[in-house]
Amino acid sequence: MATLIPLADIDPALIEDVLDAAFGPDRFARTAYRVREGTEWLPGLSFAALDESEHIAGTIQCWPVALTDPNGRAHPMIMVGPVAVLPGLQGAGYGKALVTASLTAIDPRAPLPQVMIGDLDYYGRFFGFSAAHTSGWKLPGPWDPARLLCRTANPAVLPTEGMLGPWRG
Repeated sequence: MATLIPLADIDPALIEDVLDAAFGPDRFARTAYRVREGTEWLPGLSFAALDESEHIAGTIQCWPVALTDPNGRAHPMIMVGPVAVLPGLQGAGYGKALVTASLTAIDPRAPLPQVMIGDLDYYGRFFGFSAAHTSGWKLPGPWDPARLLCRTANPAVLPTEGMLGPWRG
């Protein structure tokens, strides 16, 4: 069974090694990196999973982002991911445990909408993410609109259009 610990307790070089193994060395060219550019991941929502030998198996980072509507108003959100699991351990439940830990750590008294670029079948089924409210959103690079997902308790707070990018508040 996975042991989850704060990501801040992990050597940053090990985090980079896991991300490289999971996504490849070209990961920095992905649009998600532009969405969160210049921000720091949120320590209270970011975790590492350790395997039974207490070696790092995977990580999750969450980031402060905003959807800026056509009037220039920034609507704060939390970008969930990347969710990275070492290739040989994928499918063993580490990713699911990491996402569950991050979403559970969000303060329920004032939950910000959560956004991610991911697989709707998986993240919709297990975590309630949907592409239903993101069709008018734009990203600073190429993306598949079907993979831009959002999760919120109150969809009425979501702008119907805007540009997703780093939180500059």
